[in-house]
This record gives sequence, C-alpha cells and structure tokens, in this order.
Amino acid sequence: MLDRRRFLALSSAALGVGALAACSSGGDSGSGGDGGTDVEVFTWWAAGSEKAGLDALVKVFGEQHSDFTFVNGAVAGGAGSAAKDMLQSRLQASDPPDTFQAHAGAELQDYIDAAQIEDVSDLYDEYKLTDAFPKDLVDRLTVDGKIYSIPSNIHRSNVVWANAKVLEKAGIDAKKAPGSVDDFLADLEKAKGAGVTALSVGTTWCQVNLLEAILMSELGSEKYNGLFDGKTTWDDAAVTSSLEAFQKMMGYTNTDRDSLDWPDATQQLIDGKAAYNVMGDWAEAAFQQAKLKDGEDYTYFPLPGKEKIFGFLADSFTLPVGAPNADGAKAWLDTLSSKDGQLAFNLAKGSIPARTDVDESQFGTYSQTALKSFAEDAISPSIAHGAAVPVAWLNDLSDATSQFTTGASDLAAYQKALVAAAHKYAS
Repeated sequence: MLDRRRFLALSSAALGVGALAACSSGGDSGSGGDGGTDVEVFTWWAAGSEKAGLDALVKVFGEQHSDFTFVNGAVAGGAGSAAKDMLQSRLQASDPPDTFQAHAGAELQDYIDAAQIEDVSDLYDEYKLTDAFPKDLVDRLTVDGKIYSIPSNIHRSNVVWANAKVLEKAGIDAKKAPGSVDDFLADLEKAKGAGVTALSVGTTWCQVNLLEAILMSELGSEKYNGLFDGKTTWDDAAVTSSLEAFQKMMGYTNTDRDSLDWPDATQQLIDGKAAYNVMGDWAEAAFQQAKLKDGEDYTYFPLPGKEKIFGFLADSFTLPVGAPNADGAKAWLDTLSSKDGQLAFNLAKGSIPARTDVDESQFGTYSQTALKSFAEDAISPSIAHGAAVPVAWLNDLSDATSQFTTGASDLAAYQKALVAAAHKYAS
C-alpha cells in the first residue's frame, strides 16, 4: 500500500475549500432516476492516449454493466478548456450530462458552490472505496464532511521527457538528469546548438503546466503550496526568479506553440524534431503507442529543484444535480472505481491507480517511478489541471500567461497580473 501522508500537508485553503452553498446529498434530490439505458459521459478525452484510456474503461463498463449503453460526450481540447466552457453552459441551462469529468481538488469548488453536483459519499460506502483509496486521498476529496467526485487515476504533471537519441547528438548524457533548473537551461542551449527545437511546448495550458513545474522546482513544495493560501506571496523574490527561468525556457520553444495541443508538441519529440518536452505523464502512453523503447529512445525525469516533488492531479467523475440517468451515472462511477476499471484505464492512459489494491506489477518502468515518487516525495497540486486553484483563478492566470508569451514579454507586468489574481481568489 502506498504511503500518501504528505497529502495532509496541503491545507484545505490551498484546495479552495471555503463556505459552501447548500447542496443536495446522495442523489436523493435533484438527480434523475430511471433515465433509460443511455449514459452520457462528458469528458475531454477525445484523442491520443486519453481516448485510449477512455476506450479501455468503456470496455470494462460494458462487461460490468451490460444493461447500460455508453454515450460518448467527449469535447476535444487539451486540459479540458473547451469542454469546461460547454459544460458550464449546459449546467446553467439545466441540461447536465449524466456524469462529467473534472479534476479533483479546487476545480470542483465552483460546481459545489453553484450546487451543480451531488454528494456521493454514500457511493464510497456502497462501493467500499474508503478502504480501497488511501485515507489521505479521501481526506483531500472531502469538503465539509461530503465527497463530490470519484477519482479514476492519479497523474504527475512535472515530468521532463527527452528524446535520448537527439540528446546524444547534442552531446548531452541522456542517462544523467540535470541537477538544477540552471543545468537544464544549459542543456537546452546545447540542444538548440544541435539544430533542433530544444523544448517543445503547446498552447497556453501547456505553458502554464511548464510554469507550475518551474515554480515547484524553484520554490520547493512548502513555499509553492503557500501560493494558494496566501502564505507565499506572488511578488516574492523566489517567484520573480521562477518567472525569469520560465521566460528563458520559453525562448527555447517552437514558434508554432500556440497552434498546438499537447499531442502535437509531444509528437515533435517522438519524431526527433525536439529534444525535450515538459508534460504530464499521460505522455508516457503516447511514447508507448509510438513503440519507443524506454531508456533507449526516450527518457524522463522530474524537473530538478530544491527537493523531490510529485506534481499532483487526478481525473475524477461526478454525479450532476438533475442527471437524466442517475442510475446509469452511478454504474459508470462503479466501473471507474473498480479494480478492473482502474487497471485497464491507467495502463492505457499512462497514469497510476487511485486504488491501493490494484496489481502494480503490471505497470511499466515509468509508472513504477511514479508510484514510488507518489509514495515518498513531497506532493504539490497542479495549477494547470485544477488541483491547486478554482477555474476562475486559473482563467486569470492563463490569460496573463498568454499575454506574456505571445509578445508582451513584460515580466514585471506579468508578475503584477499574477499578484492581482491571487488577491482576488487566495484565502
């Protein structure tokens, strides 16, 4: 069993937990009952390894609940930006899907405050999930004694992926990870000199993913986690230094970045057109699908810094208020939380199970490193993927990042915008 005690180091304020609107509980009010056999599952898993993971889960769903029919409500768009916009429009129009994907953590707070999702604590009892999930994860998901989602997996966001053969041609030891952000910047310079894109990156959310990895590395977990409850200010000198490193790294990236989503940026690495890519570990499945050999064709390491940190996020699913087919939604939640569901899904998607009783020996070399890190290292919540900040705060942070990387390049103005966003939302 994994030891996740470090989850408790994250305060409820860092997760955006505050005063809540009164919500109906356990699906007793607001949710639909017998909605027929169709179950609309709303996600942003529309391509690549994400779609492969969804397909694997759908297969198990069909085996476990053959009386229901899966209806794919996926909306394309990395990190779910397009999906979240469409979902919010539907929820406001009282037209919810039967269940929808959301990142565990602060992202759920907006739905809770708007009374748009049900308390599913009773399902944790019915499916015996309080025993299957680590206590610290359950504590993290609990808000004022209630739980509003069921996680399908755990991902790591702060991973540097590298094309080993490209590194060798650039004179970089592919088997030795850099010891600091400065060392990594020096390797980026070497890669640039070899005539390839040193660091491939995609559109805004991918850039925010890069930013958070740098902040984790440069600040350390305690100071980084403090950014979300006011214990660390966004005008701190260490944040300034992190933004400077971010600016330098963006100088090594591909010029077409704003037109790419993460699979396209990762593909540049797979094709040998780029040396490095900083992305969550869903990228691992893309390397496997491309039949690249771990350690021979590609390598990976957490972005180095002050301490070993696991950048945390988890996909989870909810029971919306007014779900047309609440019974079907509960069947989906049953499957995704089951041993078979979590095994099939995570093997395909590149993540690790939220359950602690899944056979971990079936997971590959990278996943074994993630399992070990999650058990032993400091845990910090992802900004880009909803674990650290609510949607409104992320939107402001993303807008500021986009303005900074698309031409403004005014670091002082960028940091001022980040400070202003924190003043609006931080506890």
